[in-house]
Amino acid sequence: MEKQNILFGLRPIIEAIESGTQLEKVYLKKGADGVLLTELADLCRERRIRTQWVPVEKLNRMVRGNHQGAIALTAVIDYVDVYEMLAAIPEDDVPLLVVFDGVTDVRNFGAIARSAECAGAHGLILSMKDAAPVNAESMKSSAGALSLIPVSRVGSIRNTLKMLQQEGFQLVAATEKSNTLLFEADLTGPTAIIMGSEDTGISREILKMCDVQLAIPIVGSIESLNVSAAAAVMLFEAVRQRVNSR
Repeated sequence: MEKQNILFGLRPIIEAIESGTQLEKVYLKKGADGVLLTELADLCRERRIRTQWVPVEKLNRMVRGNHQGAIALTAVIDYVDVYEMLAAIPEDDVPLLVVFDGVTDVRNFGAIARSAECAGAHGLILSMKDAAPVNAESMKSSAGALSLIPVSRVGSIRNTLKMLQQEGFQLVAATEKSNTLLFEADLTGPTAIIMGSEDTGISREILKMCDVQLAIPIVGSIESLNVSAAAAVMLFEAVRQRVNSR
């Protein structure tokens, strides 16, 4: 954990939020109360900043100073709004996005970001909850890609996918349970590739929303690829098709 990415103290964190500083997460002392702490908790809820109530021992291990029951991690990158992400896509490009539905491992997240940037994807979309953070470890795993590719955090993946469908995106689910193989699909139009949790895959609710469910053909004995490897295969199949269609 890098010290320059830590804020502590109730008033400094409140002022940072109000001044527009993007925070990755706020840790609050479990069982604590008070006017300022309540104000901070309410502000985090209003701004949809991830919070976690933890024992004071955890806070004491994170900083040596008087944290007053509150420690915040500042965001390593500047997150963008989804609409800003879409508006920034060049007119001559066919949009390609990656949406994360429950990917929580920072190394997988960073590796997918690296593949996405190499494939020319226009952005990554992840939930404010149940998602890997953009931190020093994920930045390292991405080989710096997370500082190059736009990243958006959203309150609802479901609502965001609905919006993308309305904007003309094809929603493509990567799932080994599908009978349709990746190479049978048309990925030459505006596409959002959805990658699911390392353990359970894409949630049933999100699967139902997808226009296409695709499986990567597996020849060996192991039933499925790691999520970061699967994402790379999906992304570069889209690249292959788009290069061939020019």
